[in-house]
Amino acid sequence: MRRRAKVSSHAHMGADYTYIYSHAIRFLLIFVVGIHFGSLKVNPAAAQASMDMSTAVLSKVDPSGDGDFTKIQDAIDAVPSNNSQLYFILVKPGTYREKIVVPADKPFITLSGSQATDTIITWSEGGEIFDSATLTVLASDFVGRYLTVQNTFGTTGKAVAVRVSGDKAAFYGCRILSYQDTLLDDAGRHYFNNCYIEGATDFICGNAASLYERCHLHSLSKGNGSVTAQHRVSPSENTGFTFLGCKVTGVGSAFLGRPWGDYSRVIFAQTYMSSVIIPQGWDDWQDQTKHSTVYYGEYKCYGPGADTSKRVQWSHRLSQQEAAPFFNEGHDRRERVASTYTKKFQKTL
Repeated sequence: MRRRAKVSSHAHMGADYTYIYSHAIRFLLIFVVGIHFGSLKVNPAAAQASMDMSTAVLSKVDPSGDGDFTKIQDAIDAVPSNNSQLYFILVKPGTYREKIVVPADKPFITLSGSQATDTIITWSEGGEIFDSATLTVLASDFVGRYLTVQNTFGTTGKAVAVRVSGDKAAFYGCRILSYQDTLLDDAGRHYFNNCYIEGATDFICGNAASLYERCHLHSLSKGNGSVTAQHRVSPSENTGFTFLGCKVTGVGSAFLGRPWGDYSRVIFAQTYMSSVIIPQGWDDWQDQTKHSTVYYGEYKCYGPGADTSKRVQWSHRLSQQEAAPFFNEGHDRRERVASTYTKKFQKTL
């Protein structure tokens, strides 16, 4: 059965619950102080002092039957519509052959395994990117931890493993695997930390405002694939992908990105790039008109693939001053988001 409990009184429940609490709280603190494109500056102590985040509803998914549910989707379905509490769903080790949707009216869900290599959500479906995902997140304030999510459709078409379309979502220590359009980072503000993301063609795509920190991006492309296909379509959109302290490897050769949208925006900073990266770095998707509208930048990257001497002229080698706007947030926005969360959680916890 589902339980409503406080962290401090459930130390005996083991490390799994401790991890769920601590990292989900960290996620919420990140968004309390605000994320916008390329910006992350967290003050956890100040944020935590302003709210009580210690109480949550707990449930366990175990395929052996030794839990509250045997299927992940059943646990999600049990969360009330228009939920305003924190729900923590602990997924025990196993292989879950499910196509999962977190509906838009079910925010504040944490879905957590204990280790990504033994907690696997798998499906096999190709077709349109908005329909084929193994895991679709439409709700806001979602956390995914220590999960492998894969689409095993293969190399013959679009096959999304994870689609994220809700605002304020975060993934920690996850493995996200497919071939084409692996991660549809569709819309909203998102954070990926220590995730392994694998694919060949446009395998991180969409129009979210997302920060990828210490993630490993692995290209399966044997020639001229693309790591990113960012879909920003207007200069007024505050969207784009920032990769900070990441690692890019692969088996063949790949571009860092190509413009799905006319105003596509991607930054790689302090990232290791193996020789898999093609010297020119970026592809224009056979449309030279986008040279003047896209924004592709690199800052203090290193490794054999980070040599910018042969990069396309329409990409940017960023100085510290030029890179600063992508990593420094506005004080007013941070305070506004913090105030909103403080009021919300004081009412609901």
